[in-house]
Amino acid sequence: MELREKAAHLPLNPGVYLYKDEHGTVLYVGKAKSLRSRVRSYFNEDRLADAKTGSLIRAARDIDYILVDNEKEALALENNLIKQYKPRFNVLLRDDKTYPYIKLTAERYPRVYVTRRLKKDGSTYYGPYFPGNLAHRLVHFIHRFFKVPSCRIDLTRKHTHPCLEYHIHRCYGPCVEGLVADEVYAEAVRNVRLFLEGRHRELAAQLRGRMEAASENMLFEEAAALRDLLHTVEEMEQKQKMAAAEGDDTDIYAYYAEAPLVAVNLFHLRNGRIVDRREFFWEDQDQLDPSELFSALLKQIYLEQQYVPHGIHVPVDFEDRKPLEELLSEKRGRKVEIYTPQRGVKKAMLALVETNAKNSFEQRFRVLKPTSKAISAALQDALSLPEPPRRIECFDISHIQGTDKVASMVVWEDGRMKKSDYRKFIIRTVEGNDDFASMREVVTRRYSKHPLPGLVLVDGGLGQLHAAAEALEQAGVANQPLASIAKREEWIYVYGQEDEPVILDKFSPVLHLVQTVRDEAHRFAVTFHRTRRNASRMTSELQEIPGVGPKTLNKLLRHFGSLERVKQATETELVQIAGKAYARRIKEVL
Repeated sequence: MELREKAAHLPLNPGVYLYKDEHGTVLYVGKAKSLRSRVRSYFNEDRLADAKTGSLIRAARDIDYILVDNEKEALALENNLIKQYKPRFNVLLRDDKTYPYIKLTAERYPRVYVTRRLKKDGSTYYGPYFPGNLAHRLVHFIHRFFKVPSCRIDLTRKHTHPCLEYHIHRCYGPCVEGLVADEVYAEAVRNVRLFLEGRHRELAAQLRGRMEAASENMLFEEAAALRDLLHTVEEMEQKQKMAAAEGDDTDIYAYYAEAPLVAVNLFHLRNGRIVDRREFFWEDQDQLDPSELFSALLKQIYLEQQYVPHGIHVPVDFEDRKPLEELLSEKRGRKVEIYTPQRGVKKAMLALVETNAKNSFEQRFRVLKPTSKAISAALQDALSLPEPPRRIECFDISHIQGTDKVASMVVWEDGRMKKSDYRKFIIRTVEGNDDFASMREVVTRRYSKHPLPGLVLVDGGLGQLHAAAEALEQAGVANQPLASIAKREEWIYVYGQEDEPVILDKFSPVLHLVQTVRDEAHRFAVTFHRTRRNASRMTSELQEIPGVGPKTLNKLLRHFGSLERVKQATETELVQIAGKAYARRIKEVL
């Protein structure tokens, strides 16, 4: 049965339709109030003349469909299927980064983490937080005042001593038996819950009671610490009240396009103020339809995230705006409206976002070099780091089948490579071809004596990442930002969120930075390894020549650098370094 004929026999009910190619691969997912009417419209002459629709129909060999009860269910199912199949004819959200949440785990000793993915793992999630670094600031506050950690240490096994976080009073040390009583830790976790749930008044009352009890028992140091925490919580309660009275929450979208390239900016207004900005980019919109773009974008963003604002402003109207409003209103529990502003302050805000979208387009696709401050901020955002890294130290291992093992460390600082801080390492303790053990040795040696950078980067995948993490743990270092970049996929793995690799598009300046630092570490390691290998080979061959001792050997190494250059040298050049008798002997043997 031909596609046109099959479309004519589809039901009139609401549902989702899937165009597939000859191999059964899903090419396009769409939703419809009436499946038959919508799918038959693809075969109208004017639709077939459209480049995108024509290409889809020429590539398609089958149509599948799923019936649902109403248009809202169709919207939700369409979004799930697009996420599952990633069809090439749909508008896909390439950057699926969400805003961060704070995760409170369900362990015996719960810990807090910043994460961008919600999982059904028994943990409690709070957020999302705008701007992105707010979640990190709150977790830092929790470390400082409640002493609940974010470390990745295995709490199921015994540890003999706590890390630095315990000694600077930012962790109760649950990793070491006897350092903290279970009821004390449980009380701290209860306070963290109250704090993250925004129940500041209840938390303040509890802290005031504990402060007065400590004072009556003449525990004045504890009372003073509780007093300081109480003042901070009360101040946050007042700020929260003021913010709630100032305005509602709105998201504003605008775009700039030079097909097939498109840049979209999203501004978040919270309590009447701009708190953050987000960028989206596409490189494959040959036949750009702004209505289809924003319909797809809004569904993929808001149906996947927990928080939905009261108002959403877009530059163009689109067909399924009303059912999407209804679906988002149900999700939020209050009315959500999607506007296309035509005049006044809202239109002016839309123009501001459009100006920023054009600037984002220039930055991404005209390859303008960002400032060091901008690239650090972008790196922080992409990798969910607690703060923008001013300094990156990157490690790489080099050898040939386990021989002449060496490592390199290169440094990026304030926007440029800092060659004066580069370091070379000869692997001393590892036998054979074990890159992970080599990485553990190098990282341990480096950070047992030297201060930590804003980010430690290693060349390799998850194995190298975990080897570096083990070395940092053995050195007593916790919460150090650590990442690796895998060569084949160019995915970035951040320690602590390994199951959420950071996948950046090829135009991303953050990816360019990480690749540049990684490639420089690789170049430096390979150069050092080649030098060591040449010296080793030269030493072994020259040592076999009778009469050439260590002093002569060192002179030849320093002057010529490699065995090949010694072989190419004239006897006159050799005489100047090794003397007449040895020069003749060297020439004869080589």
